[in-house]
Amino acid sequence: MSKRKKSKFEPTVFDKARDELLSQIKHCGVLQATEDQRDKWFQETMAYLAERYPDATQKELEDLEQVGRRYCQPVIPHGEDTAYEAHDE
Repeated sequence: MSKRKKSKFEPTVFDKARDELLSQIKHCGVLQATEDQRDKWFQETMAYLAERYPDATQKELEDLEQVGRRYCQPVIPHGEDTAYEAHDE
């Protein structure tokens, strides 16, 4: 009998903070917020995450905010025609 080694993936501080940030984005309504509201939300949320994850470096926190802001951007900008819509006409 061969025994398989179990691969244990231990999430990093960044992984945990990223998962928490994306979960908060999905559940708090910031996706429908105005740009000003979103900026204030990110400022407050990043301060919270910095306290919650004190081992995260400043660079990781900056990267984390960038990931979160990208996540909030629509894949297709609102109000623009798409090739699919133009094709249906």
